[in-house]
Amino acid sequence: MVKSGKLRSGTASKLKRWKKGHSSDSNPQTSRFRQAAKSRFFSRPTGKSDLTIDALKLHNELQAGPLEIGTRKDAAMEEEPEEAVSQRSSGTFLSGLSDCSNLTFRKVQRFWESNSAAHKEICAVLAAVTEVIRSQGGKETETEYFAALMTTLEVVDTAESQAAVAYLLNLVMKRVPAPVLKSKFSDTTKALMDVMSKQATSDTTSALRWILSCLATLLRKQDASVWTYPSTLQAYHGLLSFTVHNKPKVRKAAQQGVCSILRGSDFLFTENAPAHHPAAVTTAKFCIKEMEQAGGSKEDTTTLHVLGLLKELMGTFPLGAVKSCCETLLRVMTLSHVLVTASAMQAFHQLFSGKPNASTLSPELNAQIITALYDYLPSENDLQPLLAWLAVMEKAHIHLASLQSSLSLGHLPRLFSAAMSCLLSPHTQVVSAATNTLKTLLTECVASPMEEMGTVTGTASSGNSSYVCKMFRIVEEGLSYRFHASWPFVLQILGCFYRVAGKQAHPIMTKSLQSLADLRSTPHFAFSGELDLAVGGAVESMGPEVVLGAVPLNITGYDDDLEFPRSWLVPVIRDHVKNTHLSFFTSYFLPLASTLKQRAVELEQTGQKLEAKVYDTLQLQIWTMLPGFCTCPVDVLTAFKGIARTLGMAVNERPDLRLTVCQALRTIINKSCSTEEEKAEVGRFSKNFLPILFNVYSQQPANGESGTYRMAVLDTIKVYLGITEMPMICTFLQKATERLSSAESNEFIRLSVMDLVVAMAPCVDEVTMTKTFELIRPYLETKEPSMQKKAYRVLEEMCGGERDACRSFVMSNLETLKVVLLETLKNASSPAKRPRLKCLSHIVSRLNEDHKDFITTLLPEVIICTKEVSVGARKSAYNLLVEIGNAFVRFCGNTKDAMEQYLVMVYAGLTGSVTMITCTVLALTRLVFEYKDSIELTTMEQLLQNICLLLSSHTREVVKAALGFIKVILFIMDPKTLASHVTVMMEGIGNIRDDMRRHFRTKLKNIFTKFIRKFGFELVKSMLPAEHHKVLANIRKAEARNKRRKQATEEQDDSESEQEAPKAKGESIEEILAESDSDLSEDEGKTRGAQKKAGKQQKGRAWLKEGEEDDPLNFLDPKVSQRVLATNPELKKSAKADHGFKVTSDGRLIIKEDEDEDVKDKDGGEMEDILEEAGVKSKKSQKRKFNDDNFDDEMDIEPQLKYKAGGSGIHRPLGHGQEFGADYKSKKGKGDVKKKGKLDPYAYIPLKKAQLNRRKRAKLQGQFKGMVRGAQKGALSGKKMQKKKRKA
Repeated sequence: MVKSGKLRSGTASKLKRWKKGHSSDSNPQTSRFRQAAKSRFFSRPTGKSDLTIDALKLHNELQAGPLEIGTRKDAAMEEEPEEAVSQRSSGTFLSGLSDCSNLTFRKVQRFWESNSAAHKEICAVLAAVTEVIRSQGGKETETEYFAALMTTLEVVDTAESQAAVAYLLNLVMKRVPAPVLKSKFSDTTKALMDVMSKQATSDTTSALRWILSCLATLLRKQDASVWTYPSTLQAYHGLLSFTVHNKPKVRKAAQQGVCSILRGSDFLFTENAPAHHPAAVTTAKFCIKEMEQAGGSKEDTTTLHVLGLLKELMGTFPLGAVKSCCETLLRVMTLSHVLVTASAMQAFHQLFSGKPNASTLSPELNAQIITALYDYLPSENDLQPLLAWLAVMEKAHIHLASLQSSLSLGHLPRLFSAAMSCLLSPHTQVVSAATNTLKTLLTECVASPMEEMGTVTGTASSGNSSYVCKMFRIVEEGLSYRFHASWPFVLQILGCFYRVAGKQAHPIMTKSLQSLADLRSTPHFAFSGELDLAVGGAVESMGPEVVLGAVPLNITGYDDDLEFPRSWLVPVIRDHVKNTHLSFFTSYFLPLASTLKQRAVELEQTGQKLEAKVYDTLQLQIWTMLPGFCTCPVDVLTAFKGIARTLGMAVNERPDLRLTVCQALRTIINKSCSTEEEKAEVGRFSKNFLPILFNVYSQQPANGESGTYRMAVLDTIKVYLGITEMPMICTFLQKATERLSSAESNEFIRLSVMDLVVAMAPCVDEVTMTKTFELIRPYLETKEPSMQKKAYRVLEEMCGGERDACRSFVMSNLETLKVVLLETLKNASSPAKRPRLKCLSHIVSRLNEDHKDFITTLLPEVIICTKEVSVGARKSAYNLLVEIGNAFVRFCGNTKDAMEQYLVMVYAGLTGSVTMITCTVLALTRLVFEYKDSIELTTMEQLLQNICLLLSSHTREVVKAALGFIKVILFIMDPKTLASHVTVMMEGIGNIRDDMRRHFRTKLKNIFTKFIRKFGFELVKSMLPAEHHKVLANIRKAEARNKRRKQATEEQDDSESEQEAPKAKGESIEEILAESDSDLSEDEGKTRGAQKKAGKQQKGRAWLKEGEEDDPLNFLDPKVSQRVLATNPELKKSAKADHGFKVTSDGRLIIKEDEDEDVKDKDGGEMEDILEEAGVKSKKSQKRKFNDDNFDDEMDIEPQLKYKAGGSGIHRPLGHGQEFGADYKSKKGKGDVKKKGKLDPYAYIPLKKAQLNRRKRAKLQGQFKGMVRGAQKGALSGKKMQKKKRKA
């Protein structure tokens, strides 16, 4: 029972109360599920049709309530025999609806359960029409339905029936064959126009929107010749007149119909189709007439409706009509009505975005519109209209550039000037939009003509060059101080301009580069990052030579300013240089780096170590530019030979430059050798570079010297081998093998040479490969693990290569390889396992059925390797198991038979030692995961039973592997199939020994959780022994807790998103302009109701910006339209920044790594866990796993350290907060002291709501009494002390 009494404040409005006398209204009015059960009776009648007058009477009576078929009997039906009064006979009057075979009416078949009277009428009409068609032996085609519905439309009288027939007619006409609609055009048009005229004059217009849609469909299917008849144009004008109807649904139907006719008529898609629809001119005249009649009246709805239509249609009009429409649009924009102006801008935006051809929008008209739109430039303080204006002008210029680029360039300077003035706007959105507009225009309109243009100089007085000069001077003016607030955006535009036009227009840009360099040297310059990017754009397009000509480095090596004010250019050039002349690095930077290095050595010798270090660092930075110069240089064929010798000497003699030079060599080979000539030119020096690289790699680093460069050298060797001729590689390989067997070589040299053999082995011919194989064969059995591993790596590269030589080597030496690999099995060391298994994998992938015995012999080794220490070896073993499975599939052809044979061979491992059993279970887990769809059900059952028996083992490793298998089975097996094996698995888990159960409690808990989720708590509990029940109860509580937390989090997120949902930035012109309607000022004192009431009045409201200070408002000024604002200038918006991260209660951001968010799904990373168990993914270390599991989610929990501080000094305990009032304690004597700037040292009592509780009053009084007593005691002692001082 609900406690009676007064409700809490604010609750009454949230409760639903019964009205007086309606307390029983909760009884159901519908019986949905009963009706669904009865639906099987609605089948086609076998005998005479039941669509009788009495049945129709019953249908009409049911109009008042829900459609409950068969719930009452009619008097006439009671006279029938008792069998006829069954549910079947009473329900079949809608059988024409329920079993209608035409797919057109699928949508209607959902209406029969609806309570809507209109839906019931539609159902009744469809049922009646279907029965009529069936009674005449029809096949229920669209044409038959069309004819029957047209006949019905002419005879029905009521508005409801007309609406129902019109709705069905609208559905079916879209699928009626076009020849039928063409032949019946005249009669159909007359019938539709009659209904339309009646509906237009009557009060109800329910059928009108469907009739308009039918008429549009009919007109769309006609040939072009039909549009020459006056009757066709009369019908079209009838449709057109409804596009400004006051009812939205009718207006929308008419506008959609007109758009479908002008855009999608069938004859527009034929071979000899006209450029424009014949009715396009008529439509344009109608729109212009309607707007002119509306004029400047306050009733602007008609104008807005026509503008909405024009927005969709202007792209379909011919040139003359478009020109007239644009003139009218510009006239209505002079009304300064906010909504009309916004809609007109939308129409222009849609026109330019549609990219019409010259027959619709000529370049001259496009240019005229651009010029005219400058008269409607909004004020820089008017946010939304200015954004819309910029968007329209951007699209207009882009379209003009696609039609005539030279004309577009001529109009761009004026827009650049207007956009640059927008950078002075106080609105960041306007500044950002203007910046993006200018960058887009540069990319879309300027970049293409610049490629055809010659060098642009400042002396050009006309033509495209002069336009580019004007645009750049306008942008360059942005570096003046009045733009200082927008300098980051100006720098972005400059950088884009440099990238687009720098190659041709660099003569006019050098002054701006000097200005940028001066700005960069200004103390505390705030935008150095943006400036560096801008200069980087100049480096990309002009090249470093031009940039350094304008802004010299001013570094010579002698008498330099040690601050090096221009040294910032070095990293800028390094990061952006590409597609330039490599010879410039050779002629300018190489001598400079050499001079700086020499100077550093001299200063080092004279004892000036700091200056020496500066020069040395600078020359290293200059060398770091080299990879950039090697990125797609334009003069590889001529310049590489000039720098090759220097690079070789640098690798050989300068250890500090090896990484940089090797990177440059790899870059020039990978990114610059695109043609055969370039590859041959760079490859020509392989005889010089490769020996140097070989020697450097095989030299042992000196004591204290880092050997990090060796991997870079080896990578460079591999890349260079790709463009080296094969005979030369064979020669190098022969010398390497000779050095390998030399007695002078120590272990380091032998290992290094073996690495070089690994790199060269797959690049030689088959004969050399065979010789190499014979040479490394003894090393496969050596007792040195490192050499053995390298030998297997050589074999792996030769067997796994994609070249034809590698394939032929494997096939010709297959028998030898098999013998060698089987013989060396017992001598294979642990480090060599991974390359050995990879080598075997490559060989197995190329075997046929004749070599099945070899695979059988390999299998035990592969299974044992699943427990190798090396992660790579385990991964390779699992991959080889899968590869062997694929080989069996190749041999058998049938996957299921292949898996059966394969698993039988693997089963043998279950009879071996403990280690073998564990490895076999791991192998079976991976195979079941990989081939889950190919294993027979009986095989899976047998396998599961055997694994469950292993759960009672005394060995932890075996039990662990078996539990992993069960976890994978739970994931991959279908729940229905799994249900039949639950008993077996539960028995196996129940038989686990107690010590095993305790050791694997976490793994068991995970498995139990999955079982409970799949089969429920009670079933799992009933199948497990009592010692597991406590864990199960704990799991149930944890699951319930997690569910509650998840729901609470979702609710919190929803509420936060509702409260703080940031307004999405509008992408389209409609969204941009729609925001202007919402920027209305509202007085704070107004009530919510008053605001709603006044909403419609304020929608079209505008603001007039008064003159500033003593400047009066001049209404005769040509730019006075800029004073009419759509945005309240006094309105201040405060948008809450949304950084996309959750926040804790104390304000800290919760930032999760991508990996965590992606991997952790609803089951807490279940997929990752399963992949680890199946061997697809390597497992995390236990320490890492512990940290991830415990400290990912709890932000406030710190890891507990084992060591606890104690003692004094550095061992003092940390983290103990000071006692309250400790900072007031006197250092010299007892008591507290007052401190400046702090509160007085009194006991401040916090005021809490709980202190008002009457039951706790006595306790609180006692506390206060003690506090007062203490204060009095302190005051008394203080008084005594004062007396003593006075006496003294």
